[in-house]
Amino acid sequence: MEIKDFSEVSSASSGLEIPDLLSIQLDSFRTFLQSDTTPKERENIGLEALFREILTITDMRKNFALEYVKYELGNPKYLAEEAIEKMASYTVPLKVFLRLIKRESDSGKIKEVIEEEVFLCEIPYMTDWGTFIINGIERVIISQLHRSPGLYFTREDEEYAALLIPYRGAWAEFVIDKNNILYIVLDRRRRINAATFFQAMGLSYEEVFKLMFDVQKRPLAEGQVIAANIYGDNQVIYAEPGDIVTTELIELLSSKNIQKAYSIDGNIDGITVIIKTIKSEKKLTQEEAIKKIYTKLRNMAPHSTDIAKSIILGMLLDARRFDLGAVGRYKLARRIGSERSTAGMGLKKEDLFLIIKKLTEVKENRIPPDDIDHLANRRVRRVGELLENQIRNALQQLTQNIKERVTYMDLAKSSPNDLVNSRIVANAVTKFFTQNQLSQFMEQTNPLTELTHKRRISALGPGGLTKETAGFEVRDVHYSHYGRICPIETPEGPNIGLIATVATYAKIDQYGFITTPYWKVKDGVVTKKIEYLNPQEEEDFCIAQANSSIDTERKFSSKEIICRKKGDVITVTPDKVDYMDITPKQLFAPTTIMIPFLEHDDADRALMGANMQRQAVPLLVPEKPLVATGVEANFAVASNTVLTAKESGTVMKVDASNIVLSTEKGLKEYKLKKFVKSNQYTCLSHKPLVIPNQKVRKGDILADGPSTDNGQLALGRNVLVAYLPWYGYNYEDAIIISEDLIKADKFTSIQILEFEIQARDTKLGQEEITRDIPGVSEDELSALDQFGIIRIGAKVSPGDILVGRITPKGETEFTPEERLLRAIFGEKAANVRDTSLRVEPGVSGVVIDRRILSRHYSDSLTKDIETDRINEIKQNYELKKRFLVEQLNQKINRILIGEKAKINIHEQKGKLILKSGEEFTKDILQQIQSSKIRNLQKSIGNDYKIKEINQSIEEHERSIKQLTKNQKYEIEKVSRGDELPHGVLKSVKVFIAQKRKLSVGDKIAGRHGNKGVVSKVLPREDMPYLEDGTPVDIILNPLGVPSRMNIGQVLEAHLGWAAKILGYQAVCPVFEGATIEEIKAEMKKAGIPESGKVNVYDGRTGELFDNQIVIGYTYIMKLVHMVDDKIHARSTGHYSLITQQPLGGKAQFGGQRFGEMEVWALEAYGAANALQEMLTIKSDDVEGRSALYNALIRGDNPPAPKVPASFSVLVKELAGLGLELIPEKEKK
Repeated sequence: MEIKDFSEVSSASSGLEIPDLLSIQLDSFRTFLQSDTTPKERENIGLEALFREILTITDMRKNFALEYVKYELGNPKYLAEEAIEKMASYTVPLKVFLRLIKRESDSGKIKEVIEEEVFLCEIPYMTDWGTFIINGIERVIISQLHRSPGLYFTREDEEYAALLIPYRGAWAEFVIDKNNILYIVLDRRRRINAATFFQAMGLSYEEVFKLMFDVQKRPLAEGQVIAANIYGDNQVIYAEPGDIVTTELIELLSSKNIQKAYSIDGNIDGITVIIKTIKSEKKLTQEEAIKKIYTKLRNMAPHSTDIAKSIILGMLLDARRFDLGAVGRYKLARRIGSERSTAGMGLKKEDLFLIIKKLTEVKENRIPPDDIDHLANRRVRRVGELLENQIRNALQQLTQNIKERVTYMDLAKSSPNDLVNSRIVANAVTKFFTQNQLSQFMEQTNPLTELTHKRRISALGPGGLTKETAGFEVRDVHYSHYGRICPIETPEGPNIGLIATVATYAKIDQYGFITTPYWKVKDGVVTKKIEYLNPQEEEDFCIAQANSSIDTERKFSSKEIICRKKGDVITVTPDKVDYMDITPKQLFAPTTIMIPFLEHDDADRALMGANMQRQAVPLLVPEKPLVATGVEANFAVASNTVLTAKESGTVMKVDASNIVLSTEKGLKEYKLKKFVKSNQYTCLSHKPLVIPNQKVRKGDILADGPSTDNGQLALGRNVLVAYLPWYGYNYEDAIIISEDLIKADKFTSIQILEFEIQARDTKLGQEEITRDIPGVSEDELSALDQFGIIRIGAKVSPGDILVGRITPKGETEFTPEERLLRAIFGEKAANVRDTSLRVEPGVSGVVIDRRILSRHYSDSLTKDIETDRINEIKQNYELKKRFLVEQLNQKINRILIGEKAKINIHEQKGKLILKSGEEFTKDILQQIQSSKIRNLQKSIGNDYKIKEINQSIEEHERSIKQLTKNQKYEIEKVSRGDELPHGVLKSVKVFIAQKRKLSVGDKIAGRHGNKGVVSKVLPREDMPYLEDGTPVDIILNPLGVPSRMNIGQVLEAHLGWAAKILGYQAVCPVFEGATIEEIKAEMKKAGIPESGKVNVYDGRTGELFDNQIVIGYTYIMKLVHMVDDKIHARSTGHYSLITQQPLGGKAQFGGQRFGEMEVWALEAYGAANALQEMLTIKSDDVEGRSALYNALIRGDNPPAPKVPASFSVLVKELAGLGLELIPEKEKK
């Protein structure tokens, strides 16, 4: 299909590639683990930095030291796909090399050095597509957006504060109150007068003034402030720091012959605050100040002044307890203008005074307070950093544990392995991946869902906000989100604004700030240089829009350019422009970019449209949209859905399960997924797009995945839509569809359901997977194999047995007759019960796969499984071996064709094939057997070619050796049996596929938030039809358009119809799509009226509708909310243990609650008996329930209901409150 692009891309952004969309996950994890780097070359970041910092331990007496040497990562036990199949985790072993140094206690001489490898834990390893596999389930660690460490200035009423947030440690706050007194708040406790704190630091007021202001010896003048003590005769103090120079003081000092003194200008910023602060507190010694602060913080006097000093000053000045981290240091340096390096991560006393100085400037309104919702003040913690923080805590616990162990262990006999308790780290890692709020079960409904989930950022989670406390400001769109966070894609509901998605072109820098790319503009010329700016850097620049027109020399065409600066829109001349947006797409997330005519939709509906694309189920036959946005192919590749060629080459072999390419480096095999269940039970399956002998280039698409059509993301189908009300059936967003859609399987999808059963070792004996089930007829067992497991291909319906299982029953005393019968017929049947896995109510389909995991036992089922697996491994080995031989032959052919033979070459039987001096050809080489090909180097004279042949043969032999080794390892692994949880002997999983056709109750939607539920399926002949007799596919209600303001759907319908007739795919990227005039021109070409309205006839009556009707082709998706998953009915079932009422919900096979309002309805009708039944025997009247059952069996009249259990609960509640309630009957 031809593609017609309507985008008016300014020549600046043409040919611009979308960056790697998974780098947000992959880069962070790779940086953390540095698995591709040798231990010697590793940088001091991530895991390496943690080990270097924490794993260096010495005891109090310095008799021993434990030092970190290096760490190594082993190979994963299973491949990623294998781990999913075996319900295992995809992990790599982490081993740390530690050196234990033992010294003589008296001399301190080194006595012994032991270096040892210590196994620390199995660390989950990220797959190439950015996920983790934990216990066979794919999970994603989403990134967290939190307030960045650094310095923030705030204002509340008449109080000004500087909040200092460290990366690790307690917060510190500097507050100037309405009386101009400065306080310091440590760890959000009580306020401490800053003067007391300065004295506790050991600073005199003279030193405080020197650190804060420009103190000079100068002639005294009125209004100045004294900065140092002025002494007279006999050390009499005439003036102290903070005293204001008055006429009287000048006269007094003149009389004592003092003309100059250390002083400060009295009008300087912040001087008033410092004066008032030191005057508000009496002078104390350092010891007194420390005691005073300690008592205030802890409500008790300190035991020792030294300890109190280290505690108080350590809260701010000890880098181990108050660590700003690289980010905090960078932010602080930028805020206070200190150019000091980021090497020291702690705080220095000079920094404290610079902070106080800046705070006084905020108070004087010289600099504005901070906007804490600005993205310069919020940063992203990605997977690597989140994992690092967890392991840091675990390692600190571990060092503490080692220090404790040393106190009671015999050090002379101990080694590093004796000291390290690796469970601490292993538990922390497992807990993070299984329980952390940011470690989520991957959403996998379709490829776009998966891609978006990996790019999601959340403000929730440990150390973040909570839904309840987050206000409106945090959730709202901020101007700094431009090009960084998508303003549209966010969930509806309580998480709105707290969960967002990173914009398509954005990247995350080393400090965790989100950056966005711009073209650099120099003297009105848009250069070809792209620069990524973080939100802080962007503040000072004028940035032009991406659609600003530029000429061929990349100069701005207009004299006035619309720009953004600090959140305002301004108009400037071209020479004032600093940067230019690279594309209008850079504002949005991938999902939002896929909405054509987004600019014509209201934001709320665009949000729904973006969210609903993530809920579209992969269809049986996907179809690319007629109106697309041009990024569908990019996202199909980025989401790892389609299979792409890693290298150029020729297709050797294609079948349903794999594709083999012949490349320069040899044969490359690509395995295809076939009917794999996703996390959301949708079907993932590949379909090859190449044919044998086809040449492919690197990056070409080899196979389509779920929801892709020829390499383009295809979430739905193009259907002919009419906007018209139809006999009330499409009232309130209901949708009418044609039977044709169902017949043609246009919206048919496949759901794969999974059922699991385990055979356990119980107290009464082992459960058994078997076909021999007591009390079950042969008909019910007909679809099971000899082991009692359903056959692949069997059609099943509710209640059918999938896996036969028997469980031992408790022994009971038998009567003499029973004992006799058991002696005659065997006792097997009596002491076991049937606990087989059966198909759930409402489920039917075809068994497509079964997986059996078993420990290594010698029963027939296990042996059968082992034999099958070993045969499969051997087959694969033979296949790969054949490929390697073929590959060698190809290489040698390539080397030899055209070479002349040095000697005569004979066939095995002695027949001459090639005379000396003749050239080798392809036909001749084919006649020579592969075993002889290896000896051909003797028959040519070219030394270089001989060397090449020898190298190829050596490489081939190495590959064969490795292949044999791998095969041996795989067979060994099979013989060991599978890893199963404690007490589980076997685990059987059965997969059932359901073909789901579109039916009444299914939810379908367009891309503009136009959603609805199918209310009626009409036969083709009843659907409205056009003048040429074409019936429409779907009828939508026109009332769904004006109030929703999503006009994009109408434009899509018009252009889609034109594109269908003219046979092209229209590409309309966001904000640069087809204009109304262009759409009209296309409609004219296609012979459609410009209004888009045509005459339509009613299919039922054959009459023309009164008015003309809008018709067009719209892209419609079927969403995951399918009626088959929701429909549910119950007659009897389980009851809740305490209330004795039926359970609620489909999952529990519960009933519908007959609630308060329903009771009113029956009361209104006076249906007293029906109501009594509802509230008693059908609900929680246990005695009445069994009495009624007995009466029904005997054929008696139903008895009167008894007291319901809920009434008894009420009586007990009242008894708990000391009120005794006795029913009237009992009283008598």
